[in-house]
Amino acid sequence: MNIITILQQFATTHAEVPAIIDTYKKRSRTTTFAELEKSSAVMAALLQQKGLQPGDAVLVFHPMSAELYIILAALFRLGLVAMFLDPGVGKDHINNCCSLYPPKALIASSKAHFLRLQSQALQRIPLKFAVGCPIPGAISWNSAQQAPYDISCNIYTTTLDSPALLTFTSGSTGKPKAALRTHDFLLAQHQALANTLQLQPQQLDLATLPIFVLANLASGLTSLIPNANLRKPGAINPAPVIAQILTHQPTRTVSSPGFLSRLIEYCLPHNLTLPSLEKIFIGGAPVMPNSLVKLQQIAPNSQITTVYGSTEAEPIAYNHYQTQAEDIATTLTGGGLLVGKPVDSIQLRILTQCWGKPISPYTHAQFNEACQPIGTPGEIVVSGNHVLSSYLFGHGNEETKFTVEETSWHRTGDAGYMDNKGRLWLLGRCIGCIEDIHGAVYPLAIEGILQNHPDIRHSAVILHQGQRTLIVELNKPSHQIDWVFVKDSLKNMHIQNIKICKKFPLDKRHNAKVDYPALLKMYKKFAL
Repeated sequence: MNIITILQQFATTHAEVPAIIDTYKKRSRTTTFAELEKSSAVMAALLQQKGLQPGDAVLVFHPMSAELYIILAALFRLGLVAMFLDPGVGKDHINNCCSLYPPKALIASSKAHFLRLQSQALQRIPLKFAVGCPIPGAISWNSAQQAPYDISCNIYTTTLDSPALLTFTSGSTGKPKAALRTHDFLLAQHQALANTLQLQPQQLDLATLPIFVLANLASGLTSLIPNANLRKPGAINPAPVIAQILTHQPTRTVSSPGFLSRLIEYCLPHNLTLPSLEKIFIGGAPVMPNSLVKLQQIAPNSQITTVYGSTEAEPIAYNHYQTQAEDIATTLTGGGLLVGKPVDSIQLRILTQCWGKPISPYTHAQFNEACQPIGTPGEIVVSGNHVLSSYLFGHGNEETKFTVEETSWHRTGDAGYMDNKGRLWLLGRCIGCIEDIHGAVYPLAIEGILQNHPDIRHSAVILHQGQRTLIVELNKPSHQIDWVFVKDSLKNMHIQNIKICKKFPLDKRHNAKVDYPALLKMYKKFAL
């Protein structure tokens, strides 16, 4: 089934209900479900008139807004492939991604069209559309919306393998991998998200992540898009977002820790609370207990739930936050971070860790033997209908995929373990694990212990010149730290050296996770 059919139903049953509330020319703007449907039909008719065919890729460079989801709906109607990549990674990344699946059209904001000056791959795209100010060599999207088109074109009938959405990994460890999602996959993912996030029609959601707006539209929710640069959630200006929340009174949000930390940093010193928020879902990066305590302070009426997932498998597990002394003590003594029970629609196992080495096909008996018992750390692997079974053309499968008697499994690259309550504890990226004569030490074991230290913003342990070396970023660079206290809190971690890093490298998407490969490359720049 074409995913647009599930989006379309609300254009009839909830025609005048707001689908998206965003900011346009510094003013709040509302787009109803009926308006979204009509505008997407017009856009689809234009794209069809220009000769685009089912399966053609259309590269989209546009921030979260009503226009973005009008474009997405138009592409889905015609069986076109919506292609997204991060333009901030650079021209080489853009060129590599476009060579993997050459787009037949580009739809971009006026500002994004300047990327054409840097990228030959973008210049070679046959059809170009500009959203906003007119751009030479591009069809004006705004003027096209006013033109008379036959908007009665049939919705493309999809098969199980019909592609819908194409995104790319960053390629930080090599060439980017292309994650191609079919309509069937998106429908399965929507169902998993709807169940986990408790999506109900006519709720108002502060939506900060693109995929969750799509889930909202398919569930009849109204999405309030923050007035902020969501490409850098950990560096947003919180004041306009707080003003939106106080004005529109959303009852829920799905956000990254970096985004929410900016709200916390603004609200606490200003003695502000956000009482309208009843449900907060946090995902995209590890969330420490001390951050959850602060979040509960600014959103006193909310039930807070952490959601664990990845690009290839979203969601994987969830945990309703409650102040359990035993769980917090586990984190503070190096036991990692509780991320909760796996979602019903996923299979999750812990394998003996062998990250970096391909896994040969298993029989069921071999797989069961390779899985770790309760309480024993290993590599988190998952399988299910909303778990990506393969990358485009199989490029990258050898690193993250394996089969168990023809069933595809995905290697998350994360280490963790299951407890006797059926809950998953996260220990961090496998690549960040250190194994030496002292045993194994995991990234989130260290970060969890030092989360409450008032002078430490970020922490990590790397193996430097054969020594376990603690790297820290301070909240105040000039502050003097009691290193004896720090060493004492890590006495079981066998730390042999401590260095200070002026600024930790963080993941580009959420600005919240320590980028361990980049940190390892930076070690020569650390100052004692």
